[in-house]
Amino acid sequence: MKRFVLCFSCFFACAFVQAAPVADISNAKDPAGLPRYAGSVIFGYQHADFDESELPLAKATLKDGVRGFDRVRRVEGKRTRALYLAPEGRSSLEVMRNYTEVLKKGGYGTLFECAAEACGNKIYEALYLSNKRNRIVGKQITEYAFTMGVSDERVFVAEQKQGSVSNYVVVLTALSGNAADSSIKNRVTVYVEQIQAGNMESRMETLKSGEIQQALNRDGKVALYGILFDTDKADIKAESKAQLEEMGRYLQQNPSVAVYIVGHSDNQGKLEYNLGLSQRRAEAVANALVNDYKIGRNRLVGKGVANLSPVASNRNEEGRTKNRRVELVVQ
Repeated sequence: MKRFVLCFSCFFACAFVQAAPVADISNAKDPAGLPRYAGSVIFGYQHADFDESELPLAKATLKDGVRGFDRVRRVEGKRTRALYLAPEGRSSLEVMRNYTEVLKKGGYGTLFECAAEACGNKIYEALYLSNKRNRIVGKQITEYAFTMGVSDERVFVAEQKQGSVSNYVVVLTALSGNAADSSIKNRVTVYVEQIQAGNMESRMETLKSGEIQQALNRDGKVALYGILFDTDKADIKAESKAQLEEMGRYLQQNPSVAVYIVGHSDNQGKLEYNLGLSQRRAEAVANALVNDYKIGRNRLVGKGVANLSPVASNRNEEGRTKNRRVELVVQ
């Protein structure tokens, strides 16, 4: 019996030995204008035409069991993330040095740079492994990147200014293994994130005042996706005017109705921060209705609930887009 158990254990262990990736996964490509380190292959990839990113601008921290950074910058635009496996025998320093040189030649200026202990508390976990915003999920080999003896971690964050807009790149390199693939051992794993400046394509229709009334009469609430804000701010964008006008028209035509204006967010970022931001945004909408459409202040109450009431999964950008909204709720 003991012999059988031993053999079975060996078989089970051997069954999960895989060959290291030797070719790019399907549909993957290098971020625009950014070549890879020679001989590397892409084993993880995601792209979104519009998404939000949080750039680390200081060392990693561990506070109350939560990994983060001393300072970050939130940006949005076209977002590409790629995981590369560098060739055997290359150091994290050599791979990172190649990236920083090509980025600087391309007009990128350094926002933050660190190596090993100077990066703080396990920056590879704060930036990728424990980071829901950045981690590429769906396959174990990508989810468990930067595991099994991570060392010589290096991070480079850079900005390329083009007139009044900016593009950004984040590069993380480290000598690492992979808990999902035993063949990836003592090789450099590279995480590259590129955010290209750009405006989101507007795909949400403006709800007319009659549609708002219909939804409120039927459900007691209505979700509005035409109210847009600058990233990490409570400033209402000019593109929101059409939806604000319809909200103002409804409230003018129904003077006996009082509403809560509820700000919702996705789950990206810390809850406490998102609660404050969604509250400020809800109040900004209330102020616009009072100042621009002469709605009585006593009829409006702004409330921010962050990501506490999602209408879709926050695991993908499609769901996160649905969760970022303003709702009118009848008092």
